[in-house]
Amino acid sequence: MAKQYETVIGLEVHVELATRTKIFCSCSTEFGGAPNTHTCPVCTGMPGALPVLNRKVVEYAMAIGLAANCDITRICKFDRKNYFYPDNPQNYQISQLYLPIARNGYVEIEVGDIKKKVRIHEMHMEEDAGKLIHDEWDDTSLVDYNRSGVPLVEIVSEPDMRSAEEVIAYLEKLRMMLQYLGASDCKLQEGSMRADVNLSVREAGTQKFGTRTEMKNLNSFKAIARAIDGERNRQIELIEAGRAVIQETRRWDDNKEASYAMRSKEDAQDYRYFPEPDLVPIVISDEWVEKIRARQPEFRTEKLLRYKKEFDIPQYDAEIITGSKRMADIFEEASAICGKPKKVSNWLMVETLRLLKENNMEPEEISFSPENLAKLIELTEREAINSSVAKEVFEKIFADNIDPEVYVEEHGLKMVNDEGALYEAIKKVIEDNPQAVADYRGGKEKALGALVGQTMKAMKGKVNPGLVNQKLRELL
Repeated sequence: MAKQYETVIGLEVHVELATRTKIFCSCSTEFGGAPNTHTCPVCTGMPGALPVLNRKVVEYAMAIGLAANCDITRICKFDRKNYFYPDNPQNYQISQLYLPIARNGYVEIEVGDIKKKVRIHEMHMEEDAGKLIHDEWDDTSLVDYNRSGVPLVEIVSEPDMRSAEEVIAYLEKLRMMLQYLGASDCKLQEGSMRADVNLSVREAGTQKFGTRTEMKNLNSFKAIARAIDGERNRQIELIEAGRAVIQETRRWDDNKEASYAMRSKEDAQDYRYFPEPDLVPIVISDEWVEKIRARQPEFRTEKLLRYKKEFDIPQYDAEIITGSKRMADIFEEASAICGKPKKVSNWLMVETLRLLKENNMEPEEISFSPENLAKLIELTEREAINSSVAKEVFEKIFADNIDPEVYVEEHGLKMVNDEGALYEAIKKVIEDNPQAVADYRGGKEKALGALVGQTMKAMKGKVNPGLVNQKLRELL
């Protein structure tokens, strides 16, 4: 009988915080600037430059800790993590080891019908490193220090996950929590959320952990799932062959769907941690904690319960809408303006999701205002425009956040309510389509649809199809 194996997984999740400036200097954290333009002597490690802690970083870290049910450390401090690498201009990273900002929390996840808690070992604040750009063509490496000093919170879980599905559920829960807090945009493709996977396998039923490896270079949930499956299989093959699994850091290549060894896994002593001499300890009072707690937003779980009571929309719709903080905000604000939550939900669930998919966008990238969506709904409700025009206008709202009332007026898209003009148009359609008229009078109901279509075309779509149908029947 073949042996059964259990996968044991813990994660180290690095999250870039949504502050306007870096953790220890006033340089911008904006993504996408020209290389080495968001830099200063502090974040490039110039001799004599001294760090000054960004208070907002501490408050974001506390908010994340509270949301993850952690204990907030009342006196925490920074440490130096010493290592040499070209993207680390100081030859050390300012991080936290001995007294991190938060400890001993948990996040609840659901996979199918199973609910479980993934324990949080600790969360600590630290600065990000620069970015290395490797040019394989001429075998050179360049360094961009724009990212150096961008504030991070590292969230370290216990090895409580047992599958790729649980890992993705945990990351999704973290991402949603962070986005609701406004603490990070969590864009994996931009590196503002990065996950290192610590994985080992053991024979099912045993308690002793196997030798773990750490997987890096994982920039999407799909890549993470593939890397977990690939590393699990690799370790099982080694064990089955009687070979040892080596504790090491491995880099995942998603194109090749394989990993390769980077370096042996370091322990804390390899980094020669010692207290950061240029920063004083942070004293966190009970009052400060309670102030942060009072500012915590309504999270998804609470929103779902409220939506069930407050809005008459399907549970499925509520789950999709609350799955994005941006979409939930638009839904609530637009519903408050127009008073039609079902209509708002329909526009978000159908047209918005369609356009997001077509443009390969995330819900958090939606740029149109709730006001303009509410205006569009009001235009359709009072039959100022028909449904096909409404869809055309919404595409403009989605792309450019135009004012639908102004757009409809400027482009002459309002419905025609002149019955005299409609009568003349119908009369001409009847004269020009004798065969369709004869078919309808002969009992072929479908022939009426062709006549409705011809009338709509003659009126340039600016008339209610129901009214056209009614008037045609009267005249025929």
